[in-house]
Amino acid sequence: MKRSIYILCFLILGTFLVYPLFYVVSQSFIVDNKFTIEIIKAAAGNYILRTSLIKSFSLGIIVVFLTSLIGISLAFFFYRYKFKGREILKVAFFLPLIASPFVGAIGVRQILSRFGSLNLILIKLGMLKNPISWIGSGFAGIVLLQSLHLYPIMFLNISAALNNFDIECEEASFNLGATFWQTFRKITFPLLLPGYFAAASIIFIWSITDLGTPLVFDYPNIISVQIFNHIKDINTNPVGYALVLIITLITLILFVLTKEYIEKTPYITGRTKRIEEEKKLDRKGKIFLLLTFFLLIFSLIPHIGIILSSFSKKWFFTIFPSEYTTEFYKTVFTHHLTKTGIFNSLFLSSAASLIDVILGFSIGYFLARENFKGKQLLDLLVMLPVVIPGIIIAFGYFTSFSNTILDPRNNPFPLLAISYSIRRLPFIVRSTFSSFQMISSDIEMASYSLGATSNTTFRKITIPMVSPGLFAGCVFVFAFSFMEVSSSLILAVREKFYPVAKVIYILAGRITDGPYVACALGVIGMIIITVSIFISSKLMKKGIGEFFRLT
Repeated sequence: MKRSIYILCFLILGTFLVYPLFYVVSQSFIVDNKFTIEIIKAAAGNYILRTSLIKSFSLGIIVVFLTSLIGISLAFFFYRYKFKGREILKVAFFLPLIASPFVGAIGVRQILSRFGSLNLILIKLGMLKNPISWIGSGFAGIVLLQSLHLYPIMFLNISAALNNFDIECEEASFNLGATFWQTFRKITFPLLLPGYFAAASIIFIWSITDLGTPLVFDYPNIISVQIFNHIKDINTNPVGYALVLIITLITLILFVLTKEYIEKTPYITGRTKRIEEEKKLDRKGKIFLLLTFFLLIFSLIPHIGIILSSFSKKWFFTIFPSEYTTEFYKTVFTHHLTKTGIFNSLFLSSAASLIDVILGFSIGYFLARENFKGKQLLDLLVMLPVVIPGIIIAFGYFTSFSNTILDPRNNPFPLLAISYSIRRLPFIVRSTFSSFQMISSDIEMASYSLGATSNTTFRKITIPMVSPGLFAGCVFVFAFSFMEVSSSLILAVREKFYPVAKVIYILAGRITDGPYVACALGVIGMIIITVSIFISSKLMKKGIGEFFRLT
């Protein structure tokens, strides 16, 4: 029985993860059933595609720089200083992760546009004479939205690294006459590099493959948008395969290099860790605390914009809406398109959660309790969705399963549910694995020694003890599947199959009340995610930030 389940897990991962990737890569070199590199040459010779690739790289580098500046500063501030409300404030800095930049881009226009709220406030305070556009032609807006969304990942990873840091290394440097910056550059930061590289690689990959934000800002010169556009004519123009191959190679290379670096570079210094004694707020600390409040408020501008826009009846040349209404929320629950989107997302998220509960539990059990050939391979396959961006998986599904029984152009529901579950499978496997690790095998052995069968032990001992972690993972999968962007935009072609993310994208491009209804729908999604993370954190007894270690 166990062998059959083990083989089935490999078969599922092979079919819905390895095969689509292999198909896309192979199609990059095949024309008329012959091996060729003409597709790669065509992609490399296309000026628009080259420009898009360069701008995507520039975007990723800028976002990594900005998130590093913010995340590292915050991590050191919370590590060094002790003050009232510190833990609450730390949790608040993870709020930007709740709203996707894809949704935030809709609400942020009213605040950061040329005649938006921010400019009106600055003009009123006399700090600005002529209004400026904070989001520019679109690229600046993408940078801003992504940076505000992703800096908590850097903050989390650097904070985790600091918790394993021996302060005596810094003290020895200061005793030898080094300045603060010399110590930071030559001692502190090199010891934090493993955690930094892990965060930076995730942020870079996420940034260059983000599809929703550039689409909302109508900025086509990004590689993810080019991939999205090439799906429409993939049968006549196979350049899209080459673009996916390039992104896949970049992500895999970054993953391998980061993994090698982390494994070869120890977090420890060879001595017992000693954490620095936390300081009370001095003058510099108070100034930085004030800056953190401003940063938190600024990072929540997308959330504020979404909420205000969802209630706005009239908002023009004013800091806040001059008239409010709840009509857009009524529309969400009465209009056929929004009702369809909510129903579809609820169904698909539930299906993805059910798939992950069964598959995640089985894989978590095998990794924690069994020794078998291929164990490392299974572990690697499970973690692959962390590395492979959602747009690559969705593109692979759309192309590899076309003209089959799973063709998304006919009915995308099976592939949408599977793609949602595959994307969040690493989390539920890790949470289940951790639960198994905390359960001593002696408890199960005691059950056997008292005469219980394997099935009885499994049903009355193992399942009840693992269920909190399993249920927490299930809730987490449901929440983030509800607002999944890449798979929803690519696989859902026909209106009756649109999930919430596709509905928001369609509404955002419509005149009159479309963007406002999209914001109302986005607020509902934010509430679902917030409540789900809270429930999961209570079940797992983890801090909220821990839920984004795989993001």
